[in-house]
Amino acid sequence: MALWGSRFEKDSDPLFRKFNDSLPYDWRLVQEDIEGSIAWAQALEKADVLSAAERRQIESALTEIATLAAETPQSAGDSSLEDVHTWVEAQLIERLGDVGKKLHTGRSRNDQVATDLRLWTRRALSDRQREIHDVQDALLGLAARHECAVLPGYTHLQHAQPILFSHWCLAYFEMLQRDRDRFADADRRTACCPLGSGALAGTAYPIDREALARALRFDRPTSNSLDAVSDRDFVVETLSTSALCGIHLSRLAEDLIFYAGSEVGFVELDDSTTTGSSMMPQKKNPDALELVRGKTGRLFGSLTALCVTLKGLPLSYNKDLQEDKAPLFDAMDTLSMCLKIVTLVLDRLRICEDVSKKAAAQGYTNATDLADYLVAKDVPFREAHDQVGQLVRIAIERDESLEELPMSVLTRIAPKIEKDAHVQLTVDASLNKRNTLGGTAPAQVSQAMKVAHRRLARNRDRLSAAAVTVRWELPGSLLC
Repeated sequence: MALWGSRFEKDSDPLFRKFNDSLPYDWRLVQEDIEGSIAWAQALEKADVLSAAERRQIESALTEIATLAAETPQSAGDSSLEDVHTWVEAQLIERLGDVGKKLHTGRSRNDQVATDLRLWTRRALSDRQREIHDVQDALLGLAARHECAVLPGYTHLQHAQPILFSHWCLAYFEMLQRDRDRFADADRRTACCPLGSGALAGTAYPIDREALARALRFDRPTSNSLDAVSDRDFVVETLSTSALCGIHLSRLAEDLIFYAGSEVGFVELDDSTTTGSSMMPQKKNPDALELVRGKTGRLFGSLTALCVTLKGLPLSYNKDLQEDKAPLFDAMDTLSMCLKIVTLVLDRLRICEDVSKKAAAQGYTNATDLADYLVAKDVPFREAHDQVGQLVRIAIERDESLEELPMSVLTRIAPKIEKDAHVQLTVDASLNKRNTLGGTAPAQVSQAMKVAHRRLARNRDRLSAAAVTVRWELPGSLLC
């Protein structure tokens, strides 16, 4: 049953119907479509289009349809139905006859789908924030379990300076905090209600759009009907934020893959998140993390696909916009799984503290500390840098560490070095010197973890409040 067929003399070609129909994709909007329809029925009653009795009939029938959709989603398998909106309306008319036919008064599928998609996206944004919260919580738990563990920090994939492993955890906590903030910020622009915009010019009925927006837990109605039905900025912003979050998860995955390698051995991944080889019995492959790294490409693809779709569209609605859902749904599914997997990996990760601390002392990671020591002896930094560089070269030639070089060699290159220099070159001394805000000194990291826990608690409180904002009272089985 097409909602528009009376103008046409011929039926659609079966191939075109297969190409055109979107029910397999937009079925995921069924809950939101019913929510919007209930709110629209209430708005029509206030506008004297529906009687109170008719509105109650429609609302009761829509609630039944919501239960049907939740309990038997296969009921939508009728290929003759074009989209989810058609399915809901067909179910309504089947139950109520002419009363059901009144619901679409003053409404277009253009403002209907824009509303449905915003409702769905708001829930997805909220869910992703909760999943980011879980990753952050796992990072803080891992940091607390290994608060004093040390590993070499890297630049250019070469040993640079010693850092605390908990400092590494907090670096990713910060990245994910920005992701969470971006999702929350995207929700503020998604929280506009297009319903009542009609096909493109607004509705001819006296709909109170402010009340309609409040009924659907939006912050406000959209301001321009042309823009309202054609705007997909909120989807692009959601995909962009997802892609950037994917970048951060991919970087974390790459770090842990490297740390878990047999040549490094700083961490051991749990058996439950790794696989073996069908040929090589000794293998333990970091497949979970490699898939997180790989699936980030899908997030980029979803963003690019929608941007290309939108870039040449004239106002207002065009059928091209039907292509907004597949990339959005796929990106949300992909990111959700990646966030959950990373949480699982972190919760079960084991740190090989002896191995990582030994590595932190190698590679001349204390060279900067020796330069700083000379600066404290009134040697200009550039001169101190040059002297230590020469000493590193000599140490490499002798296959010794800086602290193993004889005093005669040290003082020949850097005359102001004294016997107390060796005390300044230990890993612990190097860590303790980085005692400014944001540094890797144990005191700073301990304070940073306390701050992170407070931020996480605030995030949790905001998420709890937001969950109430974006939920509609429908049958419990549907609110999953």
